[in-house]
Amino acid sequence: MILLWLILILLLGGLLAWSLERRIPNASRYVSLIALGLDAVLVTQLWGKLNGPLVAPGAMPGIWIEQIRLPWIPRFGISLHLAIDGVSLLLATLTILLGILSVGASWTEIKQRTGFFHFNLLWVLAGILGVFLALDLFLFYFFWEMMLIPMYLLIIIWGHENRVYAGFKFFLFTQAGGLLMLLSILGLYFLHGQSTGVYTFDYLDLLGTPLASQTATWLMLGFFIAFAVKLPMVPFHPWLPAAHTEAPTAGSVILAGLLLKTGGYGILRFVLPLFPDASRAFAPVAMTLAAVGILYGAILAFAQTDLKKLVAYSSVSHLGFVLLGLFAGNELALQGAVLQMICHGVSTGALFILVGGLYERIHTRDMERMGGLWQAAPKMSAVTLYFTMASLGLPGLGNFVGEFLVLLGAYQVSVGITVAATIGLIGATIYSLRMMLRAFHGANSYDLPFADLNRREWVILGVLMIAILWLGVYPQPVIDTAAPVIERLTAAG
Repeated sequence: MILLWLILILLLGGLLAWSLERRIPNASRYVSLIALGLDAVLVTQLWGKLNGPLVAPGAMPGIWIEQIRLPWIPRFGISLHLAIDGVSLLLATLTILLGILSVGASWTEIKQRTGFFHFNLLWVLAGILGVFLALDLFLFYFFWEMMLIPMYLLIIIWGHENRVYAGFKFFLFTQAGGLLMLLSILGLYFLHGQSTGVYTFDYLDLLGTPLASQTATWLMLGFFIAFAVKLPMVPFHPWLPAAHTEAPTAGSVILAGLLLKTGGYGILRFVLPLFPDASRAFAPVAMTLAAVGILYGAILAFAQTDLKKLVAYSSVSHLGFVLLGLFAGNELALQGAVLQMICHGVSTGALFILVGGLYERIHTRDMERMGGLWQAAPKMSAVTLYFTMASLGLPGLGNFVGEFLVLLGAYQVSVGITVAATIGLIGATIYSLRMMLRAFHGANSYDLPFADLNRREWVILGVLMIAILWLGVYPQPVIDTAAPVIERLTAAG
């Protein structure tokens, strides 16, 4: 029941936080921390089982650490099937970590309707955990859609000036992608039933479903587009900068650090194993789109004057490496893709926390109105430089390892695409250093002093600083944790 409790604790915690809003206004913050803390204890127990005996559900033995399967709607082959392997354990750990830090980052920012805010925060985190754990495709789609509503509410209620426009754009793009995925799920369900006589949504039963080549391609594209919208991949990215810019700080952290990772996870978990032949045939197109996204995202990031938009467009570029690694398909590339998902969540989440803290102090994100911030807040500026260096891929920090492994793996598949992606790293250096130069150096544009990092912010950012350094110096535990899943994929390929 440990996997089920991971989700239920957050759902119940969200309801409790909302119910206490009127009677004890600040209680919702502590309820959220307690709920996420309990989940952290459960995740720690799962890490303790990592080297123990594995469970072996269905057709993919040898990779599952824990599972639960309960009947839900047996008439239609729908079950409450949750399972966790190395990759989903890494992403579940990232979810709990960034969830706790998001509560801390929004401690003073959210002053209105705090109970309802924490209700939505915990429910979107529960939906994300469900996506990472679900092995029934109907249940997976349920959690996929469950993420949408609370994130939409976080944007339109607690966002900035154009929050309603950003929320609707986010809703329409992700809903359209989700509907395409639903059609593919139903298509796979009926085709499997016709060929075997068993109608089921269970992922392990659907693996190896005999499909005609053209049919498999169309079904794969339905899944792929839904995940490409979330990743986000050019040309499905226009929702991203608006949502990131207008969302509150916690919303931006969850969007960049976690929601985008559901796209990469979906490709790794569903697209590649369910449609191996169609994925291999589509790989040159996907890798080309990844390289375009890396370059195009870097160009757009360079053109921004809004700090939040710059970080948002940098995600388009950095997550292009995830797409590139996933479809390169060899062991090095897949290791890099998994590591890049984790490292991007840490580094970009930290940057959004810093931008949010800066906005609280000076009430602008426009770099044209900044300058000389290093003089006013040297500690905040130094920490921003640290995570900026991590984001652009400085050796010794985590992002470098992930991107380097992706490039090594992609080079074995396509030299031209690898060269184009490498140019994107140069672009990242240019826009990152331009940001530091314009916002933090030069003449001080603010006569009024403002507070530097406080103790709460130091704790939040200190955890992320240690994490990204550890991932850069000693990434092997992450690689080893994901290894059984990657070995299965490469063996199937």
